[in-house]
Amino acid sequence: MADITTDVLIIGTGPAGSATAALLSTYGIQNMAINRYRWLANTPRAHITNQRAMEVIRDLGRDLEDEVYLYAAPQHLMGENIFCESLAGEEIGRMKAWGNHPLSQAEHLMSSPTKMNDMPQTFMEPLLFKTACQRGTQARMSTEYLSHAQDADGVTTTCRDRLTGKELTIRSKYLIGADGGKSLVAEHAGLPFEGKMGVGGSMNILFKADLTKYVAHRPSVLYWVMQPGADVGGIGMGLVRMVRPWNEWLIVWGYDINGPEPEVTEEFATGVARQLIGDPDLKIELLSANIWTVNNFYATQTSKGRVYCMGDAIHRHPPSNGLGSNTSIQDSFNLAWKLAMVLKGQAGAALLDTYNAERAPIAKQIVTRANQSIGETGPIFDALGMSEGVDPVQMQKNLEGRSAGTPEAEAQRAAIRKAIAFKKYEFDAHGVEMNQRYTSAAIVTDGQIEPAFQLDADLHYQPTTWPGARLPHAWVYARESGAEVSTLDLCGHGKFTVLTGLGGEAWAAAAASVGAELGIEIAAHVIGPRRDHVDHSGDWARVSEVTDSGCILVRPDHHVAWRAEAMVASPAGELRRVLRAILAR
Repeated sequence: MADITTDVLIIGTGPAGSATAALLSTYGIQNMAINRYRWLANTPRAHITNQRAMEVIRDLGRDLEDEVYLYAAPQHLMGENIFCESLAGEEIGRMKAWGNHPLSQAEHLMSSPTKMNDMPQTFMEPLLFKTACQRGTQARMSTEYLSHAQDADGVTTTCRDRLTGKELTIRSKYLIGADGGKSLVAEHAGLPFEGKMGVGGSMNILFKADLTKYVAHRPSVLYWVMQPGADVGGIGMGLVRMVRPWNEWLIVWGYDINGPEPEVTEEFATGVARQLIGDPDLKIELLSANIWTVNNFYATQTSKGRVYCMGDAIHRHPPSNGLGSNTSIQDSFNLAWKLAMVLKGQAGAALLDTYNAERAPIAKQIVTRANQSIGETGPIFDALGMSEGVDPVQMQKNLEGRSAGTPEAEAQRAAIRKAIAFKKYEFDAHGVEMNQRYTSAAIVTDGQIEPAFQLDADLHYQPTTWPGARLPHAWVYARESGAEVSTLDLCGHGKFTVLTGLGGEAWAAAAASVGAELGIEIAAHVIGPRRDHVDHSGDWARVSEVTDSGCILVRPDHHVAWRAEAMVASPAGELRRVLRAILAR
């Protein structure tokens, strides 16, 4: 007999595990989250927080969203990516990033009720974990996952209490592996992967120093330092990352993955920091240093039986594009409502199969994109004359050559500008963040053809209500108070939602009757004059892609499940057909 029983056991309390626990507890599902360490993240690894991840946090509660904004560096301080010879030295070029270019900023404002921000994992993780525990998650720290065995009815997981050394067993109906890039759960479940681990080596150097005089006039999250001969292979590029403006920093420095792991001593770490900053006398408080590997590895199958994996356990990639924790939180949003409905008897177990169908392609996409972004730094090196194999002395001459008044130098300056501007595919890839569309048995298209992307799908979010896409955001207005309300706020919170307009009242009535019949709550909103929510600006009418009498059925994770362009003969019959298919009833 197991020592502990619960409905869902979550291994890991990072962004994926803690978000899943918070969502499940919000949905009323008994769950336990364990962590092999005595506390949460001890380094600010993940930090870029995009709009889609913030929408999940907003769905958990506006108070939680406000807490994130309180602790995060706001979007305007994420600023511009700076390329320089050192922070104290000459600047080579810059690009507006993370939605701060005026055109990109407008797109961000139109796309979501939330704001991108820089929230270090040391702040984000405790907020998610606190929310989970407040809402009912049972948490155990210093509890190490050892193995699991599953049968037809559930999973028995063996763990070790690291305080006493004793083993214990936990019986759950489902097991979630959110145990990071070296996931034992994924390994023991036998999940298939493609790609390669350890394609590059990096070290993090975390320190405190007041760099206000070097950076406050050009706020940024990332300062890229180009120094010939300073790094492995004769190509010097270090990254100085802002953790807290402007006195806590993280340096990312490469090492040769084919050689021995470097010993990151205090002397070495302090020397690297002073070198990249360009101030040999700078006072530095070294906080920590550690090494890590760059990976290009993703799961082609995200689950096996009653075991589901998420986060870095299934997509392992460099921090390029800032996709790691964001994608992890979205994994949790996809799976949590499905688990809740299956455990409550509102859906058949086949609904859970759609997690793999929907998230495995995303894992491949973001791992591929993040690694591709590393390669896209090459043109900057080429333009500066710092390509691999060039002698460091010649590199310095090439770097200085851009300052001349010659046609050759003018061409070099143009090449540098072009190469830096191209990095928008890493630092301003709004489409990668927001364009995710699902195809699975939990989506009913009725043969509607997916709309083609009219703009670059990596750079630009393109709203559509085509089933499988995230519901477009538009501001509507509460009739009583006049307050702005996002269409996303009308949806989510663990429920299906019907959105319709004047002439579509029968859809709302059908939602009530079919919901009662199926034992689920379906929220319904009729948007129009003299209704609870009014489309004064016409923005919702422009993006809804259905007539006023039509219907959009939205899943608990904000993705469109199905739509009807106009009223039909039997709205209840159509909703019943669609929901029974989606819920595997």
